[in-house]
Formats: sequence, C-alpha cells, structure tokens
Amino acid sequence: MDISIKNITENYRDRMERLVLFDPLYTLERKSGKDNRSKPIDYYGLGFLSLLFFFENMLIRNKKAGVLELAEFLSKLTQEEYELNFEEYIKLSREIIQVFRPPSGRRNSREFYNWETGKEEVIQYSILKASHFDTKTNTQYYELDEQGLELIFATKEFFSEFQLSINQLILRKQLEKGEFVGALRQIDEMRMDVKGLQDKIYRIKHEIQRNIVSDETYKRYESIVDDIHFRLSRENEEFEELKSFIKETRERLEHEKREEKMRKAYGLILRIDKELGEVHYEHRQLLSQSIDMKTTALNAAQESLYYIGIDSFNFKDQVTNKLLSAPLPLEASRRLVEPFLYLEKGEFWSPLAVFSKQRIGKRGTEGSNISFAEPLGDWEVQEEIKIHQKNFKHIMEITMEAMDKDKSITLGKVIDFMKENDYEDILEDRTFYDFWILLHHSSPIKIEIEENQNQMLDKVIELLEGDCQWIEVVEVSGKLKPNDRYVIKDMRLTLEGDRDAI
Repeated sequence: MDISIKNITENYRDRMERLVLFDPLYTLERKSGKDNRSKPIDYYGLGFLSLLFFFENMLIRNKKAGVLELAEFLSKLTQEEYELNFEEYIKLSREIIQVFRPPSGRRNSREFYNWETGKEEVIQYSILKASHFDTKTNTQYYELDEQGLELIFATKEFFSEFQLSINQLILRKQLEKGEFVGALRQIDEMRMDVKGLQDKIYRIKHEIQRNIVSDETYKRYESIVDDIHFRLSRENEEFEELKSFIKETRERLEHEKREEKMRKAYGLILRIDKELGEVHYEHRQLLSQSIDMKTTALNAAQESLYYIGIDSFNFKDQVTNKLLSAPLPLEASRRLVEPFLYLEKGEFWSPLAVFSKQRIGKRGTEGSNISFAEPLGDWEVQEEIKIHQKNFKHIMEITMEAMDKDKSITLGKVIDFMKENDYEDILEDRTFYDFWILLHHSSPIKIEIEENQNQMLDKVIELLEGDCQWIEVVEVSGKLKPNDRYVIKDMRLTLEGDRDAI
C-alpha cells in the first residue's frame, strides 16, 4: 500500500497554527513560582482560567477586564489553596497577561519548518488584545483576540455549553470583516443550536413534571432552570445588538449599491437580516418557554410536593394515637399539638383609635344606593369589541400614513405626525394608548387571523394582510407626554416580512 506524502503534509501550516496556540500555556507551565508557604503555583491551570475569565467578560459584554479585575478573580478562586497577598496576586496577573500579550506590543511568534512547502516559516498569533484605555485611572483593559477565541473553542465541554453565544461572537466578527457568505453559514449553525436548546428545554420540562419527588431535586431543577433562563436572556440581548449592527450595515450599503460588488453585498445582508430574524424569533420562543418553566412548571411541582406530604401524613396515627395511647408530659403534649393550633390573638383597644380616619355619612342613607355591577350581555360585549376594532383600525391607518414607505417608526414620531395633521383629538382618548399597549403586549403578532388571537386586532390584521407577515413592537428609551392627561413609554413598531423586500 502506497502512502501519499502530499495528503499527509497538506495544510501543514494550518494545523501547526492551531498547535502553536497552546505555546503560551506551556510557557506558563515552565514557570516555577511559589506562594508564601512554598507551595508551587499552578501557572498552567491559572493561565487557562484567566482566558476563561476574559471570555466570560466578552459574553456578558463587560469591557472593563484588566490586571486588577483578573487579580480579584484569582484571589477569590485560590484563596483556600495559596497564601498570597493582593499585591502578589496583581504581580501574578501581570505575569500571565504578559505571556499572552508581550509587553513589547509585538505579537507572539513561532518559527517552524513547513514540510509541505519545504521552507522555514514564521507563525504570528495574538491571544489577548487591548480593548480600551481609561485615561482617568491610567488603566488598560483587555479582551480575547481571534486566536484566543480559537484556543477557548478547542475545549469541547465549554464549547458545547455556550455554543450559541460563541456562534454569536463569531457572527459579529464575520459581519465586521464583511464575510457575508460565512455569516450565512454561521446563522445556519445558530439555527441548529436553537433546535438543540428546544429539545433540551422540552426534556427538562418533562423531567420536572416526572422526577421532582423531594425538596432536594426541586432545588436542583430550580437551579438548572434559572441558569437556562439567565443564558437565554443574555443571548437575547446579543441578538438585539446583532440586529442593530446589521441594520446599520444595511443602511450603509444602501448608499453604496451602485457598484456590482456592493449590490451583491447588499443582497447578502438582506438575506442575513431575514434569516437572523427567523432564528431570533425561535430563540424568543425559547425565552418564553423558560419563563413558563420558571413559573408554571416549577410551581406545579412544588404544589405536588405539598400534596404528597399531605397524602403521606396520617393525623390519626401520627398525632391522635400517639397523644392518647401513652401518657405524655404536659410540655411534650403541647409541643405535639402546637403546629395545629391557631396563632395567639391579643385583643386590646388603643385610645389613639379615636383619632384615626372615620367614615362620615347621614343616618338612614346607608345602603340606599349600594348595588352590585351587573355583567354585560353577550350582544353588548360584541358591540364593545366592534367599536374597539374600528378605532384600532383607524389608529393603524394613521400610523401607516405616518410611516409612508418605511418599515419602522417610533410612537414619538406617530404622535408628532398626528399633532401636525389635525389628529390631536385622538390623543385625548384612552383608546389610542390601549392600542399601543395591546400591540406591545401581543408582540410579535402574525398577520393572519387565528382562533386564539385577540379579537380586538382583527381589523388591524385585515388592513396589513399582503403588506407584511409580522408586527413587532418593542420599548425604546424615553417617556412621551402627548398631553397633560397621559404619559406612555416610547415604542418602536416594525413591520417584518414582505414589506422588507426590494
């Protein structure tokens, strides 16, 4: 059997580049520092944990991660293992950072012989890079460079745990570089990650209903659900930032799409926007499911624990028979029945009560006008719904008029438009504000009539059919005060779907 030398040496440099990423860790391993009890310091392990520290800060978008912050982290992590003061932890942090990012400012490098090309070559790589500098405190902050992220991704367990978050970071890097084709592939991977999360949440939800039989298992599942909810919330924030970044990129390319290359890039960014929106919508559904697990499923499990306790408790055997079968001391008897007695009630009257607020009314008139509110009949309810549907449709028509050909508009701009075009009387009516609150509460809204959908919006959906597929309303910063009577948070209404097409 002939072995192909070309197949073996193919992409030798690429493989060597991945191996070289571990060189800084081996450099740290060769260090021989000790603590104040002459215990050797695990530079190799602390170096890797330092990379995980910077990676975690990138995930939570904390840009203030420097020597002091790393020293605090290492101090908390190793306080039971090593005897070091805080100044020594600062020195340790500087040593670790300087290995990953040389103080000279030059990138780390490694010479090697390339058996594919037959030449001596040099690989340059950067694990840490400077993120920004605080001039007030004269402090430098750091974050992982691309090769640093690759080194973290090589750890399988960490990769699987935060796969979606990592894909979001890679997608942002690709968008910043203009690698739109690679970004589409990354979105496909994110779609698979979301699918995996869906299966995991479905499985955990059924496990909660089936496996919680004690307080210990309840607390364990509660911790798991809290962790899932926290990660989904953080990923949702990253999706929002990616959406804003793509919007800015799309708006920039709109002015440069005269060239063929830019027209192609513009088409790709539109496709990225659409596909990322679909993945984000599926992810938002997961966030809703995690909230449901945190409230409904866990509460139901806790109630089942309570009823299991009630069913297993036999009052006659465990209290009555024990109390009557053998004579117990008075104190022991009191302790046995104490949980089943009412709390002690102290009855007293304070003279200060005569100064408290009292009802004033004429004698003989009490109860003369008191009556219970009667429920509306079915025909009255239907009439109310029709009136609201008509009013909501009219408000939506005004909003569409204000949007013109745009796909998005803020509530503030709608109010300004109404004041300029003699619609100001509508702003005095509560219906206008109910409409926006209902949209925000129901968002995202699919543009098709469904059985379980709010009937108040039927006319609005009929109005928008054919123009778009979804309505999304989210809060934005700022409060609006259209008049002296009402105050409302500003919102952004976005029509998604066909209206985005060119």
